[in-house]
Amino acid sequence: MTSLRGRGRVPSAGRLGLLEESAPGHLSELGWDNDEAADVLWSLSRAPDADLTLRALMRLRGAVGGGEWPEIDRLIRTDRGFRGRLFAVLGASDTFGDHLVAEPDSWRLLTSATVPTVEEINTRMLASVDATAEPGEVEQGNKLYRAGLTGPKAVVALRIAYRNLLLELAAHDLACTVEDEPVLFLPEVGGFLADAADAALTAALAVAITEVCGDKPLPVRLAVIAMGKCGARELNYVSDVDVIFVSEPADGMAARIAGEMMRVGSLAFFDVDAALRPEGKAGALTRTLESHLAYYRRWAKTWEFQALLKARAMTGDLQLAADYVDAVSPMVWTAAEREDFVTEVQAMRRRVESLVPEELRDRNLKLGSGSLRDVEFAVQLLQMVHGRVDEDIREKATVDALTALTAGGYVGRDDGANLNASYQFMRALEHRLQLQRLSRTHLLPVFEDSDNMRWLARAAHIRPEGDKDATTVLREELTRQKARIRRLHEKLFYRPLLEAATRFNTDELTLTDKSAERRLSALGYAKPERALSHIRALASSPGRRGQIQLLILPSLLEWIGNTPDPDAGLLNYRRLCDVMDEAEWFIRLLRDDGVVAERLMHVLGTSEYIANLLMRSPDVIHLYSDGANGPKLCEVRPEDVARGLIASTVRQTDLKRAVAVARSHRRFELARVASADILGLLEVPAVCAALSSVWAAVLNAALTVAIAQSERDRGEPPPARIAVIGMGRLGGGELGYGSDADVLFVCQPEPDADEAAAVRWAQTIAEKVRSMLGTPSEDPPLEVDTGLRPEGRNGPVVRTLAAYAAYYEQWAQPWEIQALLRAHQVAGDEQLGVDFLHMADRIRYPEGGVSAEAVKEIRRIKARVDAERLPRGADPATHTKLGRGGLADVEWTVQLLQLRHAHRYHSLHNTSTLQSLDAIGAVELLGENDVAQLKEAWLTATQARNALVLVRGKPVDQLPAPGSQLRAVAYAAGWPEDQAAEFLDHYLRVTRRAKVVVRKVFGA
Repeated sequence: MTSLRGRGRVPSAGRLGLLEESAPGHLSELGWDNDEAADVLWSLSRAPDADLTLRALMRLRGAVGGGEWPEIDRLIRTDRGFRGRLFAVLGASDTFGDHLVAEPDSWRLLTSATVPTVEEINTRMLASVDATAEPGEVEQGNKLYRAGLTGPKAVVALRIAYRNLLLELAAHDLACTVEDEPVLFLPEVGGFLADAADAALTAALAVAITEVCGDKPLPVRLAVIAMGKCGARELNYVSDVDVIFVSEPADGMAARIAGEMMRVGSLAFFDVDAALRPEGKAGALTRTLESHLAYYRRWAKTWEFQALLKARAMTGDLQLAADYVDAVSPMVWTAAEREDFVTEVQAMRRRVESLVPEELRDRNLKLGSGSLRDVEFAVQLLQMVHGRVDEDIREKATVDALTALTAGGYVGRDDGANLNASYQFMRALEHRLQLQRLSRTHLLPVFEDSDNMRWLARAAHIRPEGDKDATTVLREELTRQKARIRRLHEKLFYRPLLEAATRFNTDELTLTDKSAERRLSALGYAKPERALSHIRALASSPGRRGQIQLLILPSLLEWIGNTPDPDAGLLNYRRLCDVMDEAEWFIRLLRDDGVVAERLMHVLGTSEYIANLLMRSPDVIHLYSDGANGPKLCEVRPEDVARGLIASTVRQTDLKRAVAVARSHRRFELARVASADILGLLEVPAVCAALSSVWAAVLNAALTVAIAQSERDRGEPPPARIAVIGMGRLGGGELGYGSDADVLFVCQPEPDADEAAAVRWAQTIAEKVRSMLGTPSEDPPLEVDTGLRPEGRNGPVVRTLAAYAAYYEQWAQPWEIQALLRAHQVAGDEQLGVDFLHMADRIRYPEGGVSAEAVKEIRRIKARVDAERLPRGADPATHTKLGRGGLADVEWTVQLLQLRHAHRYHSLHNTSTLQSLDAIGAVELLGENDVAQLKEAWLTATQARNALVLVRGKPVDQLPAPGSQLRAVAYAAGWPEDQAAEFLDHYLRVTRRAKVVVRKVFGA
């Protein structure tokens, strides 16, 4: 064997990029190891995979034999175009190498310097099955033929003919990577593939007609409508081809022909998918034109109209197909006026993104972040918004539509050009990936896979730059292009709004106020004219602030637009900017920290409660960023907040000033906790514990200051000690945003004090604390409720410990014993509080348990509560507090079990509902499943109740009916906005199961 010389004109195998040991021998066999073959060798080195190309050439040489190989070898040496097409397609595709070996004559297809015309494509596909025109149909402009070849032989013939068309296209598409051949641009490639698909399915339809009808006349009119990428003439090399069938009549014969066409097409070419038809796969395969129209008028979803953007008459009865397209097209351009347009479009976008596993999103060209779908979604939405009044942008193909949108002024010139270039770059990579094995893939190789990344770079005609090899260049270019797509996607809707609002760059943009309002309306703004005025005001802020607003508003508006109430979110943002007009840190923080900005917009568009708090406690926004250990909102410990609140408050000598300081600390903590809650950073128990802690701290601080002021005014020490006992949810450490503080005040006169005077003094202190905390303000109310005291609202607000003991031991009603189950010391004199709890233990956990009569009375009261306490007009299925399986049901169930069994199980001596449920399960008073269902119901109802307050800004217990408010509540509770129905179903299911357990315990 003659070895390749390492120096001189003939390059070595290593210099050619040939890594396999067999390469020198193969070159020698081919006679390419000499000076005359130098040009051939250098061309081989430029193939996407030189080793793959050389192996395929050796296989082709063996397949064609000695008769034809000399001709191929001559063309390789003398015809650069042929050489480029052959080397490129063999180096880019294993499958085409196999095809050339299996069909040795197909190499001659690569000798042509041009791709086949549409007429040639149709002729070749029809000829492969000996198809002849149906009498009179072709003359009328229809594509209806009858095949002379059917069955498995027809499938094989169709597959070979179609594969040959793909081979020719791929060879011309790739040739420029090897030789100086013309470049085929994306629209040309997609158009050819769509023409090939049309011809392929025309031939498949011809086979189907013969197989179903035989020699009998065709009894139906059948039209095939191309949808998706095929309809838009931007098809991939390997893709499903989406179709819709229209027939007159829509009978069994039409369905049989359509089904047979799909079967033949799917076996021979590609998956033929009719799932975009009315009712999807559950719907009839064929429908009449009138049936289609009736469905679209009454039942169609927004995504179905979006799909119809691409509808194109494909094959079959083209007159009927044209009638279909003409009839449905106007419906597309009115879809944006539908009430559910925005929520459905947003839901569709989220659904598409959710289809990709998290670990694959960075590699998915089609569906990941910065992907092809980002471009297509944005372009189609803009078309549907503005195409109502501008027919010039009603283009089917993404590239053409983006060009038209740019020309029409709906997208800035630079943005349109950049997005178009990025889209075509990503589509080109997608095509190369699919060509490798002719498989339907959108997945990039792992970045660390150097061999596959190198092949992809070379197949995509990416060359080294400076000291960077092709693989490095590809990696960097991918990162840049994906980031650019995502950035442009986020600004595409909003940057033109800013330009229209501020009237700059008017030579590039023609977006009018009306078109801007249409765009805002389609993005979810119910009052687009007001939204535009807010945008105009923000963008026109003076000086540096205005410049920063112009920079960040596109992203902010995008994030606000993803919330349940964009109008409120934008208004809240403008109000907050007005409040922070003098605070330079605020606007800089939003500019420099995208996490803060995104979280803030999420909050402002979701929660009126938090928005109002932030207006008065904006420093909480500093905590929206991430620290070394995660979100700063979660780094604050409630006990530290409580200590700081008390310390700051007790330093005040004036009670009003002290209460103001306490309110300020509480407001900050409420804003922090609520923000962390609505952003999904805190679980329900942690939220409740933090709210209870700050309430207890406020009570402690107010009581301490009131006593200190009294001591100064009296000039002598207090005559009694005072403790505050938390009851209800405060005692259980389970307060919600809308909860009052249920408390008891207990005092203990000093040994040398007059008891009556001491009690009167304590009464004065308690009333002062209640009145000062309850003073109306802009903050959420601080209601201190003493309604659970002995004798209810008729009894004294403060009693001595002995008086409480005497009352409970002699007069306590069953409901009062039940209330004591949640009594816990929260403020004031700690020892007195503990003494009260020891006294309460004798009442709530008596030896031998509470009496059977008391248990019976509790059951009776519960029945009355169920029958009478629900507010008029409330839905018992969705009232979070008193409804079926709601908070009251779960809490009463836990408390009944405590009353009956706490004397035996010390672990039941617990004021927390959740912790008591754990104890109930541990001692097996209820089965594990029953405990789990009660816990889930309590957590679900608490989260829903908290979400109601966050959204509505005031205490509310009733879940709203399906609609915008329910979507907002579901979103605040952590559900995607398009899953409000699922949120409600989950709530109903969980509470229904809990009610079964409640009835089991109460014996109902």
